[in-house]
This record gives sequence, C-alpha cells and structure tokens, in this order.
Amino acid sequence: MAEASRILQTTLIPSFCPHQKSHTFQSHPINFRRHPIQCSISTTESTKATVTQKIPWGCDIDSLENASSLQKWLTDSGLPPQKMSIQKVEVGERGLVALKNIRKGEKLLFVPPSLFITADSEWTCSEAGEVLKKNSVPDWPLLATYLISEASYLKSSRWSNYISALPRQPYSLLYWTREELDRYLEASQIRQRAIERVTNVVGTYNDLRLRIFSKYPDLFPEEVFNIETFKWSFGILFSRLVRLPSMDGKVALVPWADMLNHSCEVDTFLDYDKSSQGVVFTTAGPYQPGEQVFISYGKKSNGELLLSYGFVPNKGTNPSDSVELSVSLSKSDKCYNEKLEALRKHGLSATECFPVQITGWPLELMAFAYLAVSPPSMNRQFEEMAAAASNKSNTKKDLRYPEIEEEVLQFILDSCEVSISKYNKFLQASGSMDLDVTSPKQLNRRLFLKQLAVDLCTSEQRILFRAQYILRRQLRDIRKGELRALTIFNGFRKFFE
Repeated sequence: MAEASRILQTTLIPSFCPHQKSHTFQSHPINFRRHPIQCSISTTESTKATVTQKIPWGCDIDSLENASSLQKWLTDSGLPPQKMSIQKVEVGERGLVALKNIRKGEKLLFVPPSLFITADSEWTCSEAGEVLKKNSVPDWPLLATYLISEASYLKSSRWSNYISALPRQPYSLLYWTREELDRYLEASQIRQRAIERVTNVVGTYNDLRLRIFSKYPDLFPEEVFNIETFKWSFGILFSRLVRLPSMDGKVALVPWADMLNHSCEVDTFLDYDKSSQGVVFTTAGPYQPGEQVFISYGKKSNGELLLSYGFVPNKGTNPSDSVELSVSLSKSDKCYNEKLEALRKHGLSATECFPVQITGWPLELMAFAYLAVSPPSMNRQFEEMAAAASNKSNTKKDLRYPEIEEEVLQFILDSCEVSISKYNKFLQASGSMDLDVTSPKQLNRRLFLKQLAVDLCTSEQRILFRAQYILRRQLRDIRKGELRALTIFNGFRKFFE
C-alpha cells in the first residue's frame, strides 16, 4: 500500500455516520448460553462503579501457558507443519523461534483462510452478528465486538484456544491513563494522537451501546460489552490486525502469524499467497535453530510503534523513524484570515504537524512554511502554497520562492527549537519523577512507562537536533552568500565612484 508523503492526523477507527439511517428490528427471545462471568481483568477506579464483573480471557503477555494448546488446535484445524514454535524471547517477550535451519528467501507460515478472523467470520451467537451487520457496523467495531462475544463463550467458541493465548492486557497506549499520557508524553505529538485514539474507542463504544447494545440487552449484556472489554479488543486489533494487499486489502486477524515480532532490520511483510492459498512471508535472511524469526510491522516511526504496539525500538535502529513537528500560522499576521481560508480549502488548519526524519523533511512542510512567512504582496500565491502543503492535492509540491527562502528556513528552525526545549524539559525532569511512589506495583508500572517515554523522546529529540544542525548550516550558507554578494556590490560601487 503506497504511503503518503506525510502523516495525516486521522483516526484509524472507523466511526459511524451520524446521518446514516438506523435500522430497527423487533427483539425476539434468543436461546443461547454464555458461561458464568468472573472478575479477572483490571480496571480503573472510574469504571469500577459501573462495571463490577469482567471476563477471564487471555493470559499474561509473556506467558507460554496456552501456547502448546494454540499450536495443537491450529495444527488440527489445518495449519501445515511449522519450522517455528512459540517461545519466550528477549525481544517481544513471546515470539516465533526457528526449530530448524531456515534459508534466506524461504516462505513460511502458510496459514489457510479458514483460520482468519475477518468481518465475515461465523459468530457463536449468530443473532448478535446479524444485528450488527443489519446496522451496517464497519469492520473495525464489528471485529472488536466479535472478539468480545467469542471470548465470552470461552470453550464453546471455536476461537477459544486462540483467544486464551492473547495477552490479557495488550501493550497499548489505550491502557495509559490521561494523567500518564500528560505526564510522560507531554513533549511528543504522539500524546495527542493517543488521546484521539482513546476518545475514538470510547466514542465508538458509546455509539454501539446507544444504537444497538441497549436495544438488545440479551445479546449484548453490559457486564460483557463495556468500555474495559472494548479497550481490550481494540488493543488486540491495533496490535495484531493485518491488511492483506493480495486479498483486495481485506483486514484480518491471522492466528500464529500474529505471534511474529517486529524488527527494524527486516523488510518482509505478511500477505496472502494465491499459489499456496495461505498467509506467508518471505524471510529476509537465514535463521539458525533457536533464533527468533522477525517480520516488519511496516515503515512506522517509533511513536507509531509505541501508539499501536507498546514498544520503542533502540535509538538509531529504525530507518523509518520520524518526529511530528508542529507549525502554525501567526495570529498577528496581517493576512492570517486569508491564509487560513486557503488552508481550509485543502483540508488543513492553522496548526499542522509534519513528519521530520533524520534525512530531512517533506515538501509539504516547506510549502506550509512558505505560506506562513509570505508577505501580503505574495497573496496571489497563497492558494498555490496551501495546495502544496496538503498531501491530498496533486499540485506541484516543490515550490521555490528564493526571495523568502531565508525566512522559511528560520521559521522551521524556530519551530524545531521550540520542540527541542520541550524535550529538554521532560528529559531533565524525568530523573526525579515518581520518587514519591511507595506501592511496588504502581512504581514498577510507572518506571516502565517512563522508560518508554524517555526512549521515545530521546529518539525524537535526536531527529530534531539533526534538523536543527542542517537548518543552521543552510541559513549560514545563505547569509554568507548574501554577505559575499554585498561585499562584491560595494566593491563595484567604490570602483565607479
């Protein structure tokens, strides 16, 4: 799937259209049986008052207790013999490890479509699935609800062995409290994206509850379908759902394949292989018995990996790493309203974020900067600049206005230095954070989250330092050239005096 040249601030969770016509159905008595519900999943104080029971599914994130049952079930269900097994590993806590010699370029897995979980999968409670489909629930919320429904049936569900091997609490920013996001990610733009993601998950759940769950309480009891279980299911989807290009972009959970961990050093991805009729990947290199086998989760920044998967690669190891740089129009600009109108025509606002990489920054950032610093005399170019700042436009991106080049570079440099100061403030304060925490369990959690935040901020700050160096050098060269030209001009003027 082709990637845009900049990161869009859009949610990954499909939302319902508020103007979409809702279907109503008469509720009929349904005869089905769920297993008794027992308390197991941790929750926040705010939800304990309304949700008193949880479903005991999944396992600890580093547990192998259900791995053998999962592998046996997969084999019995059509998974071919494998050259890998689930083991505890240094990277990812659980992963697939080579049992035999594996060659570079060898295809592995061959998971058949019968083992995929998709929007078309059969429900243990078929009536619940029919209600959601008749209400045109999009794939993501439908799959989230499907996971919860199947989990609630425990051994009665076909997927019980798979669900029991899933982490009870996925590593996801969905499980960070708002206080933790504000405390540890205050310097990073990922904080805002995490808040938006949590807001969208909560909004999606509330919409389902209002439009569907409340009308069918026998099918969707609140002790099963609640915000805590939706955080769990969306956490699973964000970290495990894959898009299969060879199946027209269909999204699916692929048991066994989703046990593979990510490495920034490999460039191999999961996809459906039509010849073998299964999900495969081609190894990027050879593996010896006992070595962990890796795939790539995509060309994602460290912030995006933390957002969805809950980890940050080691500093300097991710060639796709980037930091989102926030830039804004100045409200004191005489042409502020005119420039803002031009941006809005192309789906942009007065403040935007653009990805800066260690190798440079996108043309869209330059275009936005041109617009931000351009004087009133260039008002005829405002539309062109705004269009070039949007990655939704096919207009020419590589704009050049030499007369304001210096101001543009200074504008980007100033924005970088504002961000750098925020990272400096957090990193300097991080050493003294949480010294007042006395609970060992709470302290361990906070130290873990803080270390993730420090790793992320260090990697993002490193990119900004590099951008700062390049911008300062370019500005120095421009100013040296201007000084040289002025010296030559003055020499000629004296010659003719």
